[in-house]
Amino acid sequence: MDTESTYSGYSYYSGRSRGSHRHGERSRDRHKSRSKDSRSEKSVTINTPPAEPLLGDSSVRGEQVQDDNWGETTTAVTGTSEHSLSQEDIVRITKDLEDSVGLDCRRYFTLTLAVILGLLVFLTPLAFLVLPHLLWPEKLQSCGTACEGLFISVAFKLLILLLAVWALFFRPPRAGLPRVFVFRALLAVLVLLFVVSYWLFYGVRILDSQDENYQGIVQYAVSLVDALLFIHYLAIVLLELRQLQPCFSVCVTRSTDGETRHYNLGQLSIQRAALAILEHYYCDFPVHNPALLSASKSRAAKHLAGLKVYNVDGPGNNAAAGLAHSQSRAMIAAAARRRDTSHNELYYEEAEHERRVRKRKARLVVAVEEAFTHIKRMQEEEQKKAPGDVMDPREAAQAIFPSMARALQKYLRTTKQQHCHSMESIQQHLAFCITNNMTPKAFLESYLTPGPTLQYSRDHWLARQWTLISEASVTSGLKDGSVFLLKCVDFSLVVTAKKIPYIQMSEEYIDPKSHKFVLRLQSETSV
Repeated sequence: MDTESTYSGYSYYSGRSRGSHRHGERSRDRHKSRSKDSRSEKSVTINTPPAEPLLGDSSVRGEQVQDDNWGETTTAVTGTSEHSLSQEDIVRITKDLEDSVGLDCRRYFTLTLAVILGLLVFLTPLAFLVLPHLLWPEKLQSCGTACEGLFISVAFKLLILLLAVWALFFRPPRAGLPRVFVFRALLAVLVLLFVVSYWLFYGVRILDSQDENYQGIVQYAVSLVDALLFIHYLAIVLLELRQLQPCFSVCVTRSTDGETRHYNLGQLSIQRAALAILEHYYCDFPVHNPALLSASKSRAAKHLAGLKVYNVDGPGNNAAAGLAHSQSRAMIAAAARRRDTSHNELYYEEAEHERRVRKRKARLVVAVEEAFTHIKRMQEEEQKKAPGDVMDPREAAQAIFPSMARALQKYLRTTKQQHCHSMESIQQHLAFCITNNMTPKAFLESYLTPGPTLQYSRDHWLARQWTLISEASVTSGLKDGSVFLLKCVDFSLVVTAKKIPYIQMSEEYIDPKSHKFVLRLQSETSV
């Protein structure tokens, strides 16, 4: 049964009155259909792409019960614990601990292998020089001046190699990647094969034959150190220089609010590109505020609220079979009719919200300026006091904070920022501004303009683990049209890569004489 037949049947039965018997049947049928519709009203759904709830249901409930009245009241909890853990929290904490243990084990295992390989590389040239003196010292020829000069060369080259390896490889890790870094693993395998091949040649040609030419042995060790220096130069090219030239333009979009940034990246693998994007994200993107998204969701729910579909033709077989289809079509049609007037509601809601924000911003600016004026007055008075009676910036911030707390709290509530700033963080920022003699505008800039993610407390933005989702292998390089996702708890970053096009430039020569001209003035003038 379609929507038109439903509404036509309703008007037919409601517009006329037949016999009392038929009227009783209609009333019973109508009552049954209303009761069925009331029961089936909750099951009417519109299929949309699946999306995860922001911060989970537990976090939403936590935000609803959170008390943000720090500007009006101060409550002290004593005698009981103010923290509680549910079974879901315990499971999540256990999973985080397991993930952290796995990451720490892999990190220490990689570090252990790197240290072992480094010791093998640096001890091998020294072993080449020491073993002949330990195994056949009586057969060795004397080392002349040239041989002793090679000792100095080996020492300084090993020192340079040690500093270069420390600067390039032994740096604090920035992140834990899901797969191994291909170029670094390739270099490690190359160094291992290189050292093993030198040891094999050394064992066959020098140890077995007990070579007496010690100067040749020293030259052999010098050649090993030179080769290691060239491998280190290759590592600099592959790990550092190769990615400097921009080759791709990536578009990073946050899935919840559509915040977008564009970056230029070089020849990187997908996981290395994801790491570079996350480093830019924490510095460039404004902090994620899920409270700003609740307004649009509540507006959509309000527009769809109160829409009901009634089945007035009775519970027939055909009606029961097409009940869900008719209800969905009736819901969509009613929502389409209401959408014609919803833009007016949206316009007036946004205008009212902007008016409230401007009003409370003006009150906040006036309150902060008065508080800072009071600080200057207190500083002038403290200059006349003894040195021991001077108030420190922390005490001054606590003294003037109540005068601006209510205006700041109302402004943060209106702009949905109350969960990003606690009373303690605001007082610390106020004390910082007083210490460095900042103006009221400098103090308010952190609250009037949303800053980058790193400017807020770690509790509000720190994601313990990001998940990289990609159809291609994460160790493969970026390509034109590559798409991957960086997913955390409450949102994801959608990354699209586009190759920077090849630019063809041509030169056009302009003759300098073509710009010259002659100005001729007539001596005769009109009288």
